[in-house]
Amino acid sequence: MGDIFLALGRSLRSLTRTGIFWHLIWPGVLASVLWTVVAIFSWAFIIDGVMNWIGSLNWLSGWLASSELAAGILLVLVKIAVALAFVPLIYVTAAVLVALVALPLMLERVAKRDYADLEQRRGGSNVGSGWNALVATLLFLGAILLSLPFWLIPGVGLIVPVLLTGWLNQRAFGYDALMFHADRDELVRLRKDQRMPMMVLGGGTALLAYVPLVNLIAPAFSGLSFVHFMLESLRRERLHNGVTILDPAPAPASAPVPKPNRINK
Repeated sequence: MGDIFLALGRSLRSLTRTGIFWHLIWPGVLASVLWTVVAIFSWAFIIDGVMNWIGSLNWLSGWLASSELAAGILLVLVKIAVALAFVPLIYVTAAVLVALVALPLMLERVAKRDYADLEQRRGGSNVGSGWNALVATLLFLGAILLSLPFWLIPGVGLIVPVLLTGWLNQRAFGYDALMFHADRDELVRLRKDQRMPMMVLGGGTALLAYVPLVNLIAPAFSGLSFVHFMLESLRRERLHNGVTILDPAPAPASAPVPKPNRINK
């Protein structure tokens, strides 16, 4: 847990640096605007579709038809579940924007300032990052769809998205944080060895998606936290394995001072 708190603390410190905070804001704002527009124009259609689907279930249709109170409670639960469903959609959209655009830019600035001693071995690539983000997004959305019927159970609609978002964070940002500095073997091994701490870090930062206003920066802050966590893990592994840390660039040697000529008398 100490490593996780260290990464979070360094991420908060990074917010004060030029060029970092802007990349934390714009992915969340853009994703929020996009899905808010979608919700406004599709709300009635989605609610009617979900209610019609529930009404087609034989074991529920008779009970709902016989009780107006039950039908009213169910309608409220459906509206809450649909509203909650937009939260992970906003998050995953912002997370993809972070993974593909914002995080590489933040990584460059953070690594130059805090991890200049780490050799860049380029085990990953932007193409690999895009493919990893695409696979993670599809798996995440598939899991969300499969879990939707259970969201009608009170509490499930909060717990399941957090768990799935935590998984999404560690899957997407774990690769991006290491792609420039780790070699191929380190990229695979570190993500495997640190999977549980990464899940804890990803789940903890996923909770920020449910805090008003803070949710705008939640995906990018999560990505920034993974940069600090994974690069520090890489640094410690290389030190443990006896890998020499890069020394700072040597200062240019000063020109020798010419000696005065002696004049023989």
